[in-house]
Amino acid sequence: MTQSPVRYAILGFGHHAVRRLLPAFPKCEHSTLSGMWRRDHAAALTNCAEYQIPHCFATREELCSSSDVDVVFITSPDAMHRDDTLLALKHGKAVLCEKPLAMSAAEAEEMNAAALAAGLLFGVAQNFRYNRSLELMREQIAAGVIGKPQLARAEYCYPATNSARKWIIDAKLAYGGPIGDVGVHCIDALRFVLGEDVVSVSTLARKDAASGEVEAVASLQMEMTGDVFATVTTSARAPYRSLVEVNGSNGVMTSEGGLTVDRPVQIVVRRAGEVVESVTVDNGDGYTRMLDGFAVALRGGGNFAATGKDGVHNMQALDAAIKSWRTGARESL
Repeated sequence: MTQSPVRYAILGFGHHAVRRLLPAFPKCEHSTLSGMWRRDHAAALTNCAEYQIPHCFATREELCSSSDVDVVFITSPDAMHRDDTLLALKHGKAVLCEKPLAMSAAEAEEMNAAALAAGLLFGVAQNFRYNRSLELMREQIAAGVIGKPQLARAEYCYPATNSARKWIIDAKLAYGGPIGDVGVHCIDALRFVLGEDVVSVSTLARKDAASGEVEAVASLQMEMTGDVFATVTTSARAPYRSLVEVNGSNGVMTSEGGLTVDRPVQIVVRRAGEVVESVTVDNGDGYTRMLDGFAVALRGGGNFAATGKDGVHNMQALDAAIKSWRTGARESL
């Protein structure tokens, strides 16, 4: 007999859940949405009725202790991730937590250590690891299609002033501006496609009148293992764009829109400026694949692509980036 679907509950239900997670769950083979909690319980009751979510939990404790929940998917603001994760782990639940994992690497290490001590599955929702564009880039780079990687860059821009997530410019709730919000996706994407880690970071960033205490635009220069130099650029004041590109000793691989799930993405390989290969892939099932990937790992059927350890390393890179911005010096992890 086939096993019943893994039952998720969303802790911190909001815009991201409505836009990305609710459309993904019905397409899953191994996962289902069982319940949710949000701070405004009246709004939660309306949401559950509108989206036919079976369980509308009145408190975080009620959600985490429920026998109708296998996985707690934490989508609350960044500052709440640590406490929400530790509460779920205390009740014996596997945890998939949104990025950035915490408000510091120290918090992320505490969360990962708690999961390891409890013997519970813990992952970070770096959903782009389940994009077919990044998977293909990773496979081709590992196969030597562009030779040995030397330079890499990733970019993510978006107009945050139009965002429904008003808390992302509140330094008490958000890890930072675009460095923590989407720069972490760039860092993780480069780590994933290259199979390398970040060694040190040097950051230029600036605030503006709308960003408050967090940055609005940033550029990170990263030294990575494998003798790779990488650049991450991110802006919360520009039209949407994402890009992943790797220069190797025998070619360049570019994925314009490589971090998008909203339209087909092209991966192009060039040598001496000439296109030698072009492939188009669709990332539209990325969130579904992430949810099912975690569910299969929970059932013992494989490894989840973005572990708690990955989340810790990403937080170490973010901490180094923010510290570099403040000190003006290159900071090592």
